[in-house]
Amino acid sequence: MTIKEVSEKFGISQDTLRYYEKIGAIPPVTRTKGGIRDYTEADIGWVELAVCMRSAGLPVEAITEYVRMCREGDSTVPERLQLLVEQRKALLEQKAQIESALDRLDYKISRYEIAAKTGILSWE
Repeated sequence: MTIKEVSEKFGISQDTLRYYEKIGAIPPVTRTKGGIRDYTEADIGWVELAVCMRSAGLPVEAITEYVRMCREGDSTVPERLQLLVEQRKALLEQKAQIESALDRLDYKISRYEIAAKTGILSWE
């Protein structure tokens, strides 16, 4: 696939794809003899992982570290596991904060809905 096709498939810019490759958030992409990026299924799998992790809020540095360890081989499996466990924990903490904020907003919305119907703003 061309960089344009991959960009469209994942809804990210071509510049972002180049940036991910440059910083190591995805391994170097397969290229044609002329040097043009030609994304293989394996390359697309890395892009999909990076996009997923970024959309979940993981820092680029964590993704880059994960990719680096993957490229080093099986000796880094324990470190990769630890990195993923730590990132999962951080995401769960963010999720709890978001759920708390949503609960508070739901309460406020319900109070304003009552006020809109009755004309009385009450915070009981």
